[in-house]
Amino acid sequence: MFSSMASCNIPCSSGFQFRSISFRRNFVFNGPHGSLAFASGLKHQKNPLVQRVTTCNSAASKQQFEIVYDPDERINKLADEVDRDAPLSRLTLFSPCKINVFLRITEKREDGYHDLASLFHVISLGDTIKFSLSPSKKDRLSTNVSGVPLDDRNLIIKALNLYRKKTGSDKFFWIHLDKKVPTGAGLGGGSSNAATALWAANQFSGCIATEKDLQEWSSEIGSDIPFFFSEGAAFCTGRGEVVQNLPPPVPLDVPMVLIKPQEACSTAEVYKRLRLDQTSKVDPLSLLDKITKNGISQDVCINDLEPPAFEVLPSLRRLKQRIISSSRGEFDAVFMSGSGSTIVGIGSPDPPGFIYNDDEFQDVFLAEANFLTREANQWYREPASASARSPPSEHPELAR
Repeated sequence: MFSSMASCNIPCSSGFQFRSISFRRNFVFNGPHGSLAFASGLKHQKNPLVQRVTTCNSAASKQQFEIVYDPDERINKLADEVDRDAPLSRLTLFSPCKINVFLRITEKREDGYHDLASLFHVISLGDTIKFSLSPSKKDRLSTNVSGVPLDDRNLIIKALNLYRKKTGSDKFFWIHLDKKVPTGAGLGGGSSNAATALWAANQFSGCIATEKDLQEWSSEIGSDIPFFFSEGAAFCTGRGEVVQNLPPPVPLDVPMVLIKPQEACSTAEVYKRLRLDQTSKVDPLSLLDKITKNGISQDVCINDLEPPAFEVLPSLRRLKQRIISSSRGEFDAVFMSGSGSTIVGIGSPDPPGFIYNDDEFQDVFLAEANFLTREANQWYREPASASARSPPSEHPELAR
């Protein structure tokens, strides 16, 4: 796990014997007179920091051995002790994203934010986050993709810092984020990661905070985070932090496909171009009522952020229009989620054929999904059928 090492070179005669040294891993030494192998599973008898020994070029009468020390072996041993002594030392959680089935922007607030009214729903696409108690007083975050901040700019670290501030907890973590939700997509992947981190920290601390506490605290670091403490479907108002839990308004097995171009939309830029006098005037509660009674249709999937997002990224408008015209009625609705740049097709898991056949779309992110909820006092569970996929020519790093 750690790469910092120190080394020393010991010149010695050919008769030097390794009588007191054995190793935890397999090592093979190639010298002028053959090779020497050390078996794994053993321990250094005098200094547990020795990690490997290698031969160096030398005259036939002498051999020079390099003994390399791993100073972080001590940290690994402390981690083993944490695993042995703590009631809960490791936890792996699913961190799902969301879509906005409709998104109305109702007014601009004095604090510079906008009031919204939206039907949020968790879906089956998500990241996986692995938490382990850290033996040191510092969080360490790693991930499988580049470009994700690993310091306190990341919402996971912000959430853990917030939890310690609110509860006085002294627990720190090693975290690995297996990222599948694209960034800049309007899917709330980062907000979900933060909510998941708060849930995890509370589990490690014996659930000393209530879910309501976590939900209220989370609004201090992000407007979308409180939603993920719903049961999966909610009518959200205010900045998004006022969450009214709902029974699922549509069947959970309704299929959908997510199509996101490589380009992202800046949320700040989208809101900067928003003109309230050009937004829809439909009552959000009437939209919610219609969806509950009749299901999802194109006329109820209103997103007031689409026009400004299409100004920021004109190709996104063309993508949506082409999906609608090429789908031959396979989709019940096609709309943008959040502030973009993901286009959602409800009613079919399959994208139109041009996504695969047109070179213009070879780099898009594709994922099929369903709606998802969670049980009370349980976190979200990844469905066995959840999948993300992409055209064969897509760059692998874009599909994570």
